[in-house]
Amino acid sequence: MNENLNPKGSKSYLFSIVMVAVLGGLLFGYDTAVISGAEKGLQAFFLGATDFGYTDFHHGLTSSSALLGCIIGSAISGILASNLGRKRTLIIAGVLFFVSALGSMEPEMFIFERGVPHYDLLVMFNFYRIIGGVGVGLASAVCPMYIGEVSPYKIRGMLVSWNQFAIIFGQLVVYFVNFLILGDHEMPEIQSIGMGVNKVLPHSDPWTITTGWRYMFGSEMIPAALFTILICFVPESPRYLVSIGKFDTAQHVLARINGEHQSHIILDEIKETMHNTKTEKLFTYGWMCIFVGIMLSVFQQAVGINAVLYYAPRIYDEMGFDDEMTVTIFTGVINILFTLVAIFTVEKLGRRPLLIVGSIGMAIGALGVALTFENESLALVCMSSIMVYSASFMFSWGPICWVLIAEVFPNTIRGAAVAVAVAFQWIFNFIVSSSFVPLFNLEITEGDGFGHWFTYGMYAFVCILAAIFVWKLVPETKGKTLEDMTKLWLDRKNKK
Repeated sequence: MNENLNPKGSKSYLFSIVMVAVLGGLLFGYDTAVISGAEKGLQAFFLGATDFGYTDFHHGLTSSSALLGCIIGSAISGILASNLGRKRTLIIAGVLFFVSALGSMEPEMFIFERGVPHYDLLVMFNFYRIIGGVGVGLASAVCPMYIGEVSPYKIRGMLVSWNQFAIIFGQLVVYFVNFLILGDHEMPEIQSIGMGVNKVLPHSDPWTITTGWRYMFGSEMIPAALFTILICFVPESPRYLVSIGKFDTAQHVLARINGEHQSHIILDEIKETMHNTKTEKLFTYGWMCIFVGIMLSVFQQAVGINAVLYYAPRIYDEMGFDDEMTVTIFTGVINILFTLVAIFTVEKLGRRPLLIVGSIGMAIGALGVALTFENESLALVCMSSIMVYSASFMFSWGPICWVLIAEVFPNTIRGAAVAVAVAFQWIFNFIVSSSFVPLFNLEITEGDGFGHWFTYGMYAFVCILAAIFVWKLVPETKGKTLEDMTKLWLDRKNKK
């Protein structure tokens, strides 16, 4: 049967293009989490440099350098998505993912002698990581935007939530890939000698220092190539097509998804909200509209979840677990399961309740870590607290923040507004990720563990603030079309 003649549209067609789009989310998760398995080997490699001292500061910056690219990518995502389209922007992201994976695996490529650590090589490695970060920044903004714009409003929240599932699944995949790459080899033993300076212990496995981390970064080339090829076969977003005057093409895409009759209704609604695309500015609908989007992004990162996701193996090692990679994989499985909770409840419970309950759960988990981290007899309680912390994020701020960012802004400013909101997300991601190691190791007196409880206590406090913010300011978007957002924000603005 011709899908264009289906009066109710084709769900199989919709799901197929959404599944291709969420591969961008998988690469997002893969690229940001690959560092978790590679960072110790990478640290040990650069500790062998003779022309400079590789300190905790260098390592914190190197571990989070991709986030600088994420800030750049997200900041330009609105310009690219509005001028080139959602589809072409995602193709660019895929190419950047591939180049970054290759360059991070072989940063000496064409320039330096392989296997000799030095400062210039560190700069080149970070350059390739930043390139990948630009790809992540583009994908993080445009993937949920694209999914939100092609999805019917009744299942939009569920479908956008699959993007977060793909992010977490990508992280789980890379945990497992890193585990397989590591095999019988062991992570290098690194000892602090004070003032942010470290040394590699002599009995450390040389393979993980010279080779293991390269394979971990290079493994991303496979999903990056797959995504770049497949995204070429999905249609452009109908809302972008309307914005550039391609009404017939937009109607064709809408008909395949929603059915012939419904496509004309939706097209008319889109046209009605798109007539001022060229004249409306970012703050046309009031500053609160943009503020809510920005603060959703800020809180998603300020609650500190990426301090757990990026440094999971190191945290479990500090807690005394012998096989930290296995525990990290188990945590990834828990994250997957609780992301599914969000996917299957977001259209029933709504966005706000999930965010508020998740914030409270995260606060409890973070406080549990703060109170038990230094006590070896409570190691299992500490691990459980980390999992409560992580699981609470996965059914709330993880997916629901992306859902809201994809749907809360009016059509005419969505590209620019999403870019601003997601740029703030990556700025705070960078702040949290790069500050975690120095904060975590902070001591007032030698060996007092001040940084351990202070860091997670601070995250618990931010989680409470996040719950209050959602309760007071965030609108419920369940059951509303993207076109309804125009009226919602105009009504709020006029009431001021």
